[in-house]
Amino acid sequence: MKALALHILIIEDQPAIARNIGQFLESRGHVPDFASDGKQGLALALSNHYDLIILDIMLPKMDGLQVCKHLRQQAKRHIPILMLTARDTLGDKVTGFEMGADDYLTKPFALEELEVRCLALSRRHLLQTENKISIGDLVIDRQLQQVRRQGKPLELSAMHYNILLILAESFPKVVSRTELCQRMWGDEPTESDALRSHIYQLRQIIDKPFGSAMVKTVHGVGFALVASQD
Repeated sequence: MKALALHILIIEDQPAIARNIGQFLESRGHVPDFASDGKQGLALALSNHYDLIILDIMLPKMDGLQVCKHLRQQAKRHIPILMLTARDTLGDKVTGFEMGADDYLTKPFALEELEVRCLALSRRHLLQTENKISIGDLVIDRQLQQVRRQGKPLELSAMHYNILLILAESFPKVVSRTELCQRMWGDEPTESDALRSHIYQLRQIIDKPFGSAMVKTVHGVGFALVASQD
């Protein structure tokens, strides 16, 4: 499956590093733009639509931390920011996150890892910003916390809504029982049959009235949603 093609702004003052990153990302189907100092980078970020920004911390005219801070204050939309730095102390990372960075990669790094981080950030951002998830005839409105199937509103408890949302956000992948329990109950112990009971009750609401099942059990692994047919 072809990966997402991203429009990426690279703010990096070392030409060799910027060139290596840009050439690699371009070879992977992405579209890179470049800025060699913080002020230029901030101006480009505020005047163009980028899917992601790769931002070095040590920059002339305005350092990466200030660029990140001003971008969060002035931009009309949240742009995922991956910070690059030669610093590897916890304090530096905390400062970066406090300024609004979404992820942090320490030099030197593998270009393949850089792309994986970029794709993960972009996908996470899309999931966080899209209010509605549509899978077949099922629609989940995360802003209103409402669920409809075939246009009919469904009454779900908070527990059942959260289980459904986890499955929907992972669609079409399978969510293991262990992961589902961890995300629902954390480290608190729960009865072994609790999840099975909640899945059964969820199916009574999501599947039974509509004649086709969307909540699928993958035996020995976990659960997944399958797209229904209108």
